[in-house]
This record gives sequence, C-alpha cells and structure tokens, in this order.
Amino acid sequence: MNLTLRVWRQKNRLDVGKFATYKLENISDGSSFLEMMDILSEQLVAEGHEGVAFDHDCREGICGSCSMTINGVPHGPQRATTACQLHMRHFHDGQTITIEPFRAHPFPVIKDLIVDRSSFDKIIQSGGFITGRAGSAIDANAMPIDKHTADYAMDAAACIGCGACVAACPNASAMLFTAAKVSHMNSLPQGKAEKDRRSLAMVTTMDGEGFGGCTNIGECEAACPKGISLDMIAQLNRDYAVAQVKSFFQPVL
Repeated sequence: MNLTLRVWRQKNRLDVGKFATYKLENISDGSSFLEMMDILSEQLVAEGHEGVAFDHDCREGICGSCSMTINGVPHGPQRATTACQLHMRHFHDGQTITIEPFRAHPFPVIKDLIVDRSSFDKIIQSGGFITGRAGSAIDANAMPIDKHTADYAMDAAACIGCGACVAACPNASAMLFTAAKVSHMNSLPQGKAEKDRRSLAMVTTMDGEGFGGCTNIGECEAACPKGISLDMIAQLNRDYAVAQVKSFFQPVL
C-alpha cells in the first residue's frame, strides 16, 4: 500500500505550525495506524529529519493517549475505535491521509500531534473523593448494587478521557467527558454522599477551563471510541440542576 500523508508539524506552543507532505510505500494493510506512523518517523530519521511527535502508551485502546484527527475525524473513520486500534486495511492504496492534532482551545498543541489535555485532569481532581471505608478489604456483597445501576456505572467508567468528544464538538464542549466521570460515581452508593458537591465542582471546573457549552449536536457520541451515550449528559444536567437548587437553600460543603 502506497500512501500520501499530510501531517501537521509544529515545533512548540508558540510555533504557528503547518502541514508537511510525506510519501510512504509498501505499507502492510495489517499494520495499525500508529505502526504506520512509526514507519514514517523511522523514514524521516533515516533521512536526517526529526520524527513526528505523537502520544501513545498502551496501544490497546485503553489509555486514550493516541489522540489525533485523521481525515477530519477524531481517531479516524472506524466507529468506536481508537487510533491505535485502527488498521490500514480501512484505507486504500494511493489514498491521501491528513493527520492533525485535536483542535480545541483548552487543548493547546505541545508539539506536532501532541496536545495538552491537563484540563481533563483538573476536572477529575475537582470531583474529590468518595465515601468509602478505609483499611481492611470488605466483602464483595457488603453493599448490594442492582444490575441496572452496576451496568450504567460501568458504561460511564468506560470513558478513557481521550478528548475525542471535545475535538468533534463544534463548541469544544467537554460535557460528555464530564458527564461520564460524574455519572460513574453519582450512580453508585459510594458516591452518593458527595453527589451534589461533585456535580457543582466538576461542571464549574469544566467551564473555568474554557470548554464550550453543549447544544446537543451529538458529534461527541459519534466520535467517542467507547460509545459513551448522550444519556450521560442528560443525567449530569439533572444532577447539576438538583445540586444548584440545594445549594441555593443550603450551601453545599
């Protein structure tokens, strides 16, 4: 498989950046997209140039660090798939592939395809703790949780924090990410005690980091490699509204 790659190159945060065009030949259609990027970097280094910088870690669709936009779509054309799990068989011989970083104001470009997603860390940190017994392990059945609630919490916990929802949203909204993190804990007994404080704190932090508002366009759900549902946003809106009312009459500590 022969390919033409248009890759975004940017030296640092202050550099304006630009697309560079590269040619690759004899790429196996069994290669993953990141393996193809490795081959590109090896070729560039062999030619005396600097390889393309991009984030990666597990390469198993778990960590969410392989965040890049491929032909205008976060993580590429394959639904419910991270860039590291995308394979070259989903492209065709002679195709031109445009690769760029996630585009969102709260995700400034660090270098090439790497963006700073520490704003997500701040949202998670603002969620605080859960009420749970410390010390020795407790019995698995000490706190019964019905299957519907457990399944819902697991669906929310599937979020890997990659940022595709933000990159896909015209408003650069982080509502799907925040909703998944809030709903995960708010739905479980261990998280009920801090439910109101968590909802207010995480939404406030999200807004403070410069993410846009949600207008229910749905691009976030379509781009999410883990298929997080818009239902999570509806749940967050309900939890946040209740918390606001409670805080009006009795400040949430």
